[in-house]
Amino acid sequence: MSSFLLLAPCSLFTHMSNIVAIVGRPNVGKSTLFNRLTESRNAIVKEVSGVTRDRLYGKGDWNGIQFSVIDTGGYIKGSDDIFEAEIRKQVEIAVQEATVIVFMVDVMAGIIDLDETVASLLRKTKKPIYIVANKVDNTDRVGLSSEFYQFGLGDVFDVSATNGSGTGELLDEIVKHFDKEDDSANEKEDLPRIAIVGRPNVGKSSLVNALTGEERNIVTNISGTTRDAINTRYKAFGFDFLLIDTAGIRKKAKVTEDIEYYSVLRSVRTIENSDVCVFMIDAEEGLQKQDLHIFYIIEKNSKGVVVLINKWDLVEKDQNTMIKYEENIRKQLAPFNDVPIIFTSTINKQRIHKALEATMMVHENRTKKIPTSKLNELMLEIIQATPPPAMKGKYIRIKYVQQLPTHAPAFAFFCNLPQYIPDSYKRFLENRLRENFDFCGVPIKIFFRKK
Repeated sequence: MSSFLLLAPCSLFTHMSNIVAIVGRPNVGKSTLFNRLTESRNAIVKEVSGVTRDRLYGKGDWNGIQFSVIDTGGYIKGSDDIFEAEIRKQVEIAVQEATVIVFMVDVMAGIIDLDETVASLLRKTKKPIYIVANKVDNTDRVGLSSEFYQFGLGDVFDVSATNGSGTGELLDEIVKHFDKEDDSANEKEDLPRIAIVGRPNVGKSSLVNALTGEERNIVTNISGTTRDAINTRYKAFGFDFLLIDTAGIRKKAKVTEDIEYYSVLRSVRTIENSDVCVFMIDAEEGLQKQDLHIFYIIEKNSKGVVVLINKWDLVEKDQNTMIKYEENIRKQLAPFNDVPIIFTSTINKQRIHKALEATMMVHENRTKKIPTSKLNELMLEIIQATPPPAMKGKYIRIKYVQQLPTHAPAFAFFCNLPQYIPDSYKRFLENRLRENFDFCGVPIKIFFRKK
């Protein structure tokens, strides 16, 4: 077994995510507040959707400070006893993973037993908590929230999640606890940050154990942020990278992970702290809705991704099985399916080395910078051969393109009428960039700007 040297925290590893979790009993308005924070008419936030039917995870921005929003609601069914058990699980995980906790209550209902259940769990944490008294929809209801101070958990904010009143004051306080800058764009660490993510029981721990359990050249566990993230350095066989807060490295409270919500919440911070995600899928079960939640979070955060189809040794196969399986996976991941897909067995250590090679290749693609002259020479010729379609009788002329100085590949195309360029042409340009410059495994962002 490897020996680990525990190092003192150092400034190099202080990257933090900004996550606010909304907790509370059913029917207090958690999802309405979630929608308010992630889809405001005032463009406070830009929504990052998971799948269209259940949105658990959103991306927000308040006064230039970016953060993630987690909705813990919508998964509680059954009797009161089941309510209490499910609320307990959700609150426990929210307390572990979030930076700030919003405890939501209903000003019209007042305090009921389930609110007390949530409050008693929250008293155990030292993380900042804001009590949000929802449904203060008119002046007659102002002041009804005073009873919630008896929880002893801090300030109470009167809010109407439906019309948005009070949310600005709430956000002003919440963002005081967040990093003011996007660390992922500013950090200049030499070592790639690799996260292993996926649903429960897909083999994340087995992969971590295969990497860290027997290789004697693994160097250190580096204790990082104030929220106890642990980065484990892997240095063997010519590879040198940090494993970020993955299963089997950071010990978490044992919670039954049988609901979609848990693994999504667990994945958010891990993904946000990484450069490249090793995204694991169970070969026998295939790509599930829960997997897609996680994949979309990787894509929306512009992280590199390598797809590992694990437990491939358990699948009955013929000579075409792998080809057909990969084709099906790419269809399900579309439109972003330009990703390495590797079939592995972590128990047998099958193709693990190949997976690491692909991960490092994706990291190189993510940090790749294309010279402006080369970019214009190639892309302007493509654009001239296939120009954007005319809109309302007006011709769109793209005159210049450059890669933006961001932490992940992003390109600005300067033109006369950026507002008229359709999404289909945007996809066309992305495909041409991928064909010519190899951004396999990396989401690309394209912007059109007025020239």
